[in-house]
Amino acid sequence: MAAAACYSPARIIISCSATTTSSSSSARTLRVAVVGGGPAGASAAEALASAGARTFLLERSPAGAKPCGGAIPLCMLDEFAIPRDLVDRRVTRMRVLSPSNLAADFSRALPPGAHIPMLRREVLDSFLRRRAVEAGAELVPGLVTSLSLPAGPADPYLVHYISSSPEGVGAGRSVLEVDAIVGADGANSRVAREVGAGDYTTAIAFQERIRLPDAGMAYYDDLAEMYVGGDVSPDFYGWVFPKCDHVAVGTGTVAAKPEIKRLQSGIRARAGPKIAGGRVVKVEAHPIPEHPRPRRVVGRVALVGDAAGYVTRCSGEGIYFAAKSGRLCGQAMAEEWARTGSVTEAGLRRGYLRRWDDEFLLMFRFLDLLQRVFYGGNAGREALVEMCSDDYVQRRTFESYLYKRMVPGEPWGDLRLLWRTVASMVRCGVIGREVERLRRLELQG
Repeated sequence: MAAAACYSPARIIISCSATTTSSSSSARTLRVAVVGGGPAGASAAEALASAGARTFLLERSPAGAKPCGGAIPLCMLDEFAIPRDLVDRRVTRMRVLSPSNLAADFSRALPPGAHIPMLRREVLDSFLRRRAVEAGAELVPGLVTSLSLPAGPADPYLVHYISSSPEGVGAGRSVLEVDAIVGADGANSRVAREVGAGDYTTAIAFQERIRLPDAGMAYYDDLAEMYVGGDVSPDFYGWVFPKCDHVAVGTGTVAAKPEIKRLQSGIRARAGPKIAGGRVVKVEAHPIPEHPRPRRVVGRVALVGDAAGYVTRCSGEGIYFAAKSGRLCGQAMAEEWARTGSVTEAGLRRGYLRRWDDEFLLMFRFLDLLQRVFYGGNAGREALVEMCSDDYVQRRTFESYLYKRMVPGEPWGDLRLLWRTVASMVRCGVIGREVERLRRLELQG
């Protein structure tokens, strides 16, 4: 398939008359620039190319990958047809550790045969990009530097970029003319800035890939650990997630970005002897959004994934939501073009944003509430870990996480959970204050 080849700089400019009408545009192919080649951009590009759109997938670093824990929900394997051999580890044991190192085994209610797949982002992203190319998308290695916005509803967008072709052929400044743009270029989205989509708060995620001795890797064979406490993050958690030949050890924060290295030392100290003797093979850091961006659709430009702010608070999950938003957006653009011969802001709001919000807005708001309640101090974190031992909490969590649906609760179960939550918050207030006192003494010593 000729279109599946890496993009040729000789075909940069695609002319578009300013007098194009809806009827004439319907006689030609929709042209879309997808900026960013992660799960969001690759999924959008695949959806567009599969629908017949001429799709340019711009990725500045095809060999790179965003630092990420790498956990995905089980439903994503089938929904996005991800081959099982891409999965590094199948986690069936999860352990959450409180500031006082109280441990909750968070896997008792895991359904039989279920697991949490762990992947490396460079492996997943490369596969999704390759599949988009096989569907007909044209991979454009390059860094987007600016957009020229259209003067009217029928005029094209101009995407200015610097080619980063690994062969060095045609390297330099280039321009694409397109009908619509998908911004999938992460938390520091250039596309969002160019169209005035508004700012949002970002966190920083810091991660070390550590290759452990054989005994250490065997310990984490099917185990993931999450640590909460002010020593690892004032507003998030630290993690030790297993991968093919190493573990990913990291943390994240919004409130204490300048102290990220101290917090990383905290998670390494908490994991302690379990990661002793390990060798750091890679250090990574990257911004992640804290909430959806004020404007996710501006004109014929739609934001997806991290660029739109689709990372859940409390859990920090983003891979599934990135791929899902990219696919929904690509489908919405293709469907509106096939129906009307145009892509419009109103159409994207109906076909993309409304569908997204109907399916996921409640889940995002619920996790935001949990983050505010339980991550505000060590007392709340102790209560969170205590609640994680509850079978009803585990069952509801797995039903929501593994299959991405908010399941209606059981009235008596919810009432019992509310009572236990209040009791835990009261009881753990004492524990939390004692932990804080001991931490201060440790720092003074």
